[in-house]
Amino acid sequence: MPLFEVVFRARYQNPFGLITKEHPSAKIFQWCNDEYDIMELVLQKQEDYGEIRKDFTKSVEIIDEMHNGGNTHVITRMCACGGPGTVQHYLNDPTLLLIPPIAYEEGWEHLRLIAFKHENVKKLLAKLKEDGFEVEILRKKPFDGYIASSLTLTTDALFSGLTDKQVDALLTAFAQGYFRFPRGADLQTIASKEKISRTTFLEHLKKAENKIITALIPHIQLFRRIPKDRRETMAVV
Repeated sequence: MPLFEVVFRARYQNPFGLITKEHPSAKIFQWCNDEYDIMELVLQKQEDYGEIRKDFTKSVEIIDEMHNGGNTHVITRMCACGGPGTVQHYLNDPTLLLIPPIAYEEGWEHLRLIAFKHENVKKLLAKLKEDGFEVEILRKKPFDGYIASSLTLTTDALFSGLTDKQVDALLTAFAQGYFRFPRGADLQTIASKEKISRTTFLEHLKKAENKIITALIPHIQLFRRIPKDRRETMAVV
């Protein structure tokens, strides 16, 4: 029986969902390592952050925060994603794998699952509806990827925000040895070969780098919070 990818959304009295309902210009993405949460806030109105932060502190303890333009990363102590009353609290079936991040937008919580048994998805959604959750399936299709990569990082998460010109700039810079140490070529040389101005090429390259680093930061922050002795045992050799 093939695996299925299921994306669904739920609306209930979740504090993070309620924040995005109160502030519809904000989106929240949540990663967890069972001890800390990384919350990425994407704000169309940066001036809303003060009020949003106050709402956060009603539910969780903020121990660190970093700002990068329109994005803010908040580290909270103790995992708040799977407590009683949350959708994740119902995900105790080993045939349903939750793929982070969890996203919150306009009052809805969005979740992505890899399901080994299709009928267990039906049971999950039926139970949620029975207990008062408003639930809608957004996407359901056979899953033909690798679970290992889905549980870590996906190409969508890393690269979906890149334009074609930014992707081309990255690939060209890599092919010309720009990322080697010492560098195999400088920006002017690469831009001249591509028949593009150095300023334009640099703009495409820097925007691409910034988007990828921004997507990686939540995972790096979570990794840094893992004790050093645990990190060493996780190394792939």
